[in-house]
Amino acid sequence: MDAPSLLDTNELDPEHPVDPTQRARRQAEVVSALRAVLPAHALLHTDESTTPYECDGLSAYRRRPLAVALPETDEQVAAVLKACHRLGLPVVARGAGTGLSGGALPHPMGVTLSLARFNRIVHIDPLACTARVQCGVRNLAISEAAAPHGLYYAPDPSSQIACTIGGNVAENAGGVHCLKYGLTVHNVLGVRGFTIEGEPFTLGSAALDAPGLDLLAAFIGSEGLLGVVTEVLVKLRPKPALACCIVASFPDVRSAGNAVANIIAAGLIPAGLEMMDKPMTAAVEDFVKAGYDLSAAAILLCESDGTPEAVEEEIERMGQVLAASGATRLDVSDNEAQRLRFWSGRKNAFPASGRLSPDYLCMDSTIPRKRLADMLEAIEAMQAQYQLRCVNVFHAGDGNLHPLILFDANDPDQLHRAEAFGAAILEASVAMGGTVTGEHGVGVEKLNSMCVQFSAAELAQMRGLKAAFDPQGLLNPGKAIPSLHRCAEYGKQVVRGGVLSFPELERF
Repeated sequence: MDAPSLLDTNELDPEHPVDPTQRARRQAEVVSALRAVLPAHALLHTDESTTPYECDGLSAYRRRPLAVALPETDEQVAAVLKACHRLGLPVVARGAGTGLSGGALPHPMGVTLSLARFNRIVHIDPLACTARVQCGVRNLAISEAAAPHGLYYAPDPSSQIACTIGGNVAENAGGVHCLKYGLTVHNVLGVRGFTIEGEPFTLGSAALDAPGLDLLAAFIGSEGLLGVVTEVLVKLRPKPALACCIVASFPDVRSAGNAVANIIAAGLIPAGLEMMDKPMTAAVEDFVKAGYDLSAAAILLCESDGTPEAVEEEIERMGQVLAASGATRLDVSDNEAQRLRFWSGRKNAFPASGRLSPDYLCMDSTIPRKRLADMLEAIEAMQAQYQLRCVNVFHAGDGNLHPLILFDANDPDQLHRAEAFGAAILEASVAMGGTVTGEHGVGVEKLNSMCVQFSAAELAQMRGLKAAFDPQGLLNPGKAIPSLHRCAEYGKQVVRGGVLSFPELERF
């Protein structure tokens, strides 16, 4: 028997599909209840109108919800949640739909709660260096609004032009500058929102600390399982006077990986420290013409920001470490336009990969920095094992990996092999002392791998926290925390020689 499918949960069992008559009856009940609390233009329920909401960035898996609610006010959000709670109806909150782990995949017997219309920047306080924004505000829009005050919002996911701050909070998103400036959890001071019962809550504070338990940190990265966030208070930072980027070429991936560890060991904390292997470099260079060295086995992008004097000193020190680590070529940005061109390649790694294959599965795990080369070598062996290509881009400074497995979702066998390939990467990460997710969340994608990383007792604690906020399990069911049944079945598969069966992983 194969390992459980990513979509095989207690709530969504593909072997026992939803009865069409039951679904139609339930849909009519739901639409009637939501029409009572929403204007007509804020409720979608036909197949045609709900199809755009059937998946997020993990597009290989699709479902249509019973209805899509598009509230415009806090009062409407509360009313929708109260109605769904009364009906015992699953609710999946959705931002821009750019997530890559299936976190916003609809429930076929539930409601998708789209918060896209919560897109207002409420207030920017340049003296306190904070911004209060609604959850549907795009990540990049915060920095654009703060720019006249010489401020910006530091976390910068590659999808920042489209992803929303509410989604960033749900997944604890990072970005290429998170090594120096931290993830979402390090840059959010407070959130406001509603429980599944439609009751308002406020977590965090504009002060350095807030009274009581630190529930803010629990909510950030909780993937919509605990509550629905509608407003976020974020930290703003002064825009650095200068930023400069080095692109370093290496003859092999091991010397590039060692260079990352050497930079940190030298006491340097770059603003950004990214790594791409040769296939990825070729893909992005063909796409954006960033000026990368196509002969390099791997390249590092190392950025310094701050005062001109500090940047000059740090760039010189980083250059020395990179050269001593085996770099064969160092390109240093001469101006802001060139720096942005260097970064354009990294920022466009995902769309560039989309030109190589009909589909890709973007993995997300974290390993100790010293194991970067080990992981790249393991992935190379896995390509032969699963007969699929993989291009690699890493947040190298904090060991956050983003291997992109190339496949065709129209071929069920390729999809199955891509799933197994991804699971092998995640479980190799755990074996190397890492984790199955860095910033994309668990969603449905990593449910099986959660069974490998966490014990039954640890998963029970997670379920206990979920139950404390959502006793009926209505918020985003079937995501992030695997069921006991799933882990039991997946354990049998691994014992029988599943994704960990090939010898290349034994040394980990």
